[in-house]
Amino acid sequence: MRVGLRSYGQRVIEHARDFAPLRRKINVPVWADLSIRIGAALALVCLVVMLHWLDRDGLVDQHDGHVSFLDVVYFTMISITTTGFGDIAPVSDRSRLIEAVIVTPIRFAVLFIFVGAAYNYVIKRGWEKWHMARIQDQLSDHIVVLGYGTSGTEAVRELIERGTDPHRIVVMDTNAGRLAHAEELGCNVIQADASRDVDLIAVRVDKARAVLISAGRDDASILMVLTVRHLAPGVPISVVIRADDNELLARQAGADNVINPVRFAGLLLAGSAQGAHIADYLVDLASVSGRVQLVERPVLPEEIGKPLSQLATGGHGLRVYREDAAHGFWETEAGTLQEGDIVVEIRPTAEAEAAKAKR
Repeated sequence: MRVGLRSYGQRVIEHARDFAPLRRKINVPVWADLSIRIGAALALVCLVVMLHWLDRDGLVDQHDGHVSFLDVVYFTMISITTTGFGDIAPVSDRSRLIEAVIVTPIRFAVLFIFVGAAYNYVIKRGWEKWHMARIQDQLSDHIVVLGYGTSGTEAVRELIERGTDPHRIVVMDTNAGRLAHAEELGCNVIQADASRDVDLIAVRVDKARAVLISAGRDDASILMVLTVRHLAPGVPISVVIRADDNELLARQAGADNVINPVRFAGLLLAGSAQGAHIADYLVDLASVSGRVQLVERPVLPEEIGKPLSQLATGGHGLRVYREDAAHGFWETEAGTLQEGDIVVEIRPTAEAEAAKAKR
């Protein structure tokens, strides 16, 4: 049975690669690069035509003895392409010097332009496609973002600000315009339906560090949670759910974290009613761009046996998660940290630390 599942997964991956490959931003659009190359080549050709026309007295036409402008254009083209029929040839010393010193380097430049274009649009593009397929095959410990609307966009920006390499982020959405924005940030993108097994297997969802889901609709988000959980039983899943009634369904579908933006906004509003600065502090905690940040991490070896109030990082311990139970800093369980504990602490951001060091 396991062999059958593996072969099925391999077939699905190959199908996904054919129809929905990963993409990463190309610095210069294809049409712009091609236009630049053609424009540069035409400019060099025009320069050679001008030089030959100004020095037409140094050329001889074996056909009728008269070198017209058309003859100059003709001679320029056969000279640059190294065809050389011999019907028109430079005979004066100055014309031969121009051919040797000016036209020959331009000839090489034109050839390099077109050879470079062939490299870019045949060899390089093929290599990039192969390279992206290799990236797709070797994806591991990455973050998969399903849905790139408002919440997904903010999540990706925050991840990058927190130090996550954009190349370790894979964004999946059906909207090409949204994906173009994610590409600008340096993320890997794939235009696909995140509720389909074939597309999720293509981005190695089972090897991901975490999956963030924000489909814009609760039913679509819950379906994505079900699909991801089916394919990746051990991967943490966070999902945005907007209706209170659907939060339980999302958890039953397999979500580890259910985030309700409406409820969070209500918490901020309620906090502002209790004090002018509570809401500001909550926002500060949620963003890495603030002065403080919440950090979740495993307990360090040197912290085992010590209380939560004496963390090695210098942060203030808030909670200990032990065997799926949460213990606050005031509880007895937080008095002695144990191996396997997960610590949630609050500490200054890097910017705040840097500002403190300058004082």
